[in-house]
Amino acid sequence: MPRVLVVNGPNLNLVGTREPETYGSTPMEELNRRLEALAADLGVEITIFQSNHEGELIDFIQKEAASAIGMILNAGALSHYSYALRDAITAVQLPTAEVHMSNVAARETFRHTSVLTPVCIGQVSGFGYYGYAMALSYFADFAGEK
Repeated sequence: MPRVLVVNGPNLNLVGTREPETYGSTPMEELNRRLEALAADLGVEITIFQSNHEGELIDFIQKEAASAIGMILNAGALSHYSYALRDAITAVQLPTAEVHMSNVAARETFRHTSVLTPVCIGQVSGFGYYGYAMALSYFADFAGEK
């Protein structure tokens, strides 16, 4: 079964309680369960990983990329300055969809630019959980074309 990595960066473990007006009040654990159910419906397997530490995210990506068809990445604030994470995406050559739960373009100026976007196949921003669902649907279709 095709496998997609779902990688979440710093503070995303707090979704549901952190700034609910921005990120919603549904806990990340529940959003992950919904994504797992969608993956099963789409005929793909997902592996979900979250860390508040940049190096752990990079280690996970390097270790798991070879056995996946794509990656959904919400790097949180790391999106705006982590060249190390950008280099990891480039190094493993795994198609990566960048996802942000909030509309980053409508937020603080420093959030408007992502150093990851140029090395990703696309970006979904502002749709909460549905951004993950859109990216997963893309990879499920992508797997069917291979």
